[in-house]
Amino acid sequence: MNGIPFKEIPGIWILFALLGLCLGSFLNVVIYRLPRDLSLWRPGSRCPGCGTPIAPYDNVPVLSYLLLRGRCRKCQIPISPRYPAVELAGAACLLVSAFVSDGLLATTVRSVFLLAMVAVTLIDLDHRIIPDEISLSGVVLGLIVCPFIGVPRLEGLIGAVVGAGALLGVAMAYRAIRNVAGMGMGDVKLAAMLGAFLGWKGVFLTILLGSLMGSVFGIALLANRRATGRTALPFGTFLAPAAGVVLLAGPRIWAWYLGLFRPETF
Repeated sequence: MNGIPFKEIPGIWILFALLGLCLGSFLNVVIYRLPRDLSLWRPGSRCPGCGTPIAPYDNVPVLSYLLLRGRCRKCQIPISPRYPAVELAGAACLLVSAFVSDGLLATTVRSVFLLAMVAVTLIDLDHRIIPDEISLSGVVLGLIVCPFIGVPRLEGLIGAVVGAGALLGVAMAYRAIRNVAGMGMGDVKLAAMLGAFLGWKGVFLTILLGSLMGSVFGIALLANRRATGRTALPFGTFLAPAAGVVLLAGPRIWAWYLGLFRPETF
């Protein structure tokens, strides 16, 4: 297969999809256990209702959920549709990473980043925390691998400092003005990770886009009287998907953003 672009290898897209489904299944374990300080490896998966160990034939990503009609085989308790959704998200992460990348190494880096963002989004939504195992490890990993996705290592280092510094400044200003914590240190550490991977331009766009997404969601909650002006929203839940968008389309977004400030646009 020498000389054949990796995207043209027979069956490669099917392989990416199947591998992504398996990684998505493991991601469900990470999302459930990591914030609870449980082992990711032992014991094996069990039904949350009756505690019965899940047999391998009932643990096939997506397919088992469909065959069991979304219920435990033994106690018939409903299984959350979020489990197959995360498995499908895992497949999507690998497929889209391969689509936008020029090689297997860049595909791997982008896939790992996107999978981590899925975990951050749901963990922060459920528990209002962002585990250090993801964010701090991500800072180190990002500074090592960022050149493989087109971000010079120095720019990644600057991005980590800029990202963490920006959110730390916002958190300190919010506390000084309103005398309450408006942002946790988990968000600050996450911003450092995002900057390490995406560089200072990428983390700037991510914070901008994440803030916009959070604002739209907050306004929708206010309009439906499901929140007040003091309701806290998990910022990581918006920051992480925004980072995924920037990873995949950052240069085009940056070019569009700069175009807004050209003289001819006024």
